[in-house]
Amino acid sequence: MQFKSVQDFLVHVKTELEANRLILPTLPDIALKVRDSVSKGDASAQELAEMITTDPALSARLIQVANSPLYRGANEIKNIQMAVTRLGNSTIRTLITSLVMQQMFKPTTALLEHYFRNIWEQGVNVSAISRALAAFVPQLNPDEAMLAGLIHQIGKLPILTLVEKIPEFKDSPSRLEKLLEKAHPHVGKLIMDTWNFPDELKLVASEYVDFQRDHDGPADYVDLVQVAFLQSIAGTDHPACRVDWAMVPAFAKLGLQADSEILEIEGVSEEIELAQAMFL
Repeated sequence: MQFKSVQDFLVHVKTELEANRLILPTLPDIALKVRDSVSKGDASAQELAEMITTDPALSARLIQVANSPLYRGANEIKNIQMAVTRLGNSTIRTLITSLVMQQMFKPTTALLEHYFRNIWEQGVNVSAISRALAAFVPQLNPDEAMLAGLIHQIGKLPILTLVEKIPEFKDSPSRLEKLLEKAHPHVGKLIMDTWNFPDELKLVASEYVDFQRDHDGPADYVDLVQVAFLQSIAGTDHPACRVDWAMVPAFAKLGLQADSEILEIEGVSEEIELAQAMFL
């Protein structure tokens, strides 16, 4: 099997999806139930707590996060209902989705382990920077920003699952890397179209690589993730390091100079480390 272009590969993706030979990542049921209940606005703290406690591992993680330096209050949170009451439904909804994201990055083969781990770590870094940057953009929610960072490269997962059976990519890491970078925004859009996310989050997975992207109105989550991503790869050999930050409208949208060193802003590096610690 030979692919002459990324478009050829995307046609192959569509064919495999239609034949049910490729399954896109889906959110676990618990995340969907919590998101739906909060979106409808008809769930009490007790009802949400009862949903969440059906998953003991997730409940334990949520209590751990609720007591972390990012969220903890004066009193220790000892159960899920206390966590929901303290943090509020919207924060719980976003945190639950963020915490279950890691389940999608469990590779089924040793070949995929290296790639999945790197993509997850990159997502966590971008997520942590996005959360810290949201503090400078009042209309954006830090927890939603954190989730936006975690999903920004979700499109790479089904690509990897598909190409591990295709020798021209499996045996050529350089070709695989190029395919991942060029194709993942398109596949990310397919995934986001199936997830019940707000529109402003859905756009992140497909549009964060459009560095000329400009739009009316204030900064959005795509702008936030775009800047966080560029900051996260600074000094590496990633192809996007060739992008001239002065030509990226997202910096101005966030009120940042193109040559800003985010980590040097007071308090930002500590916030990033605290957010990273939640997932790594």
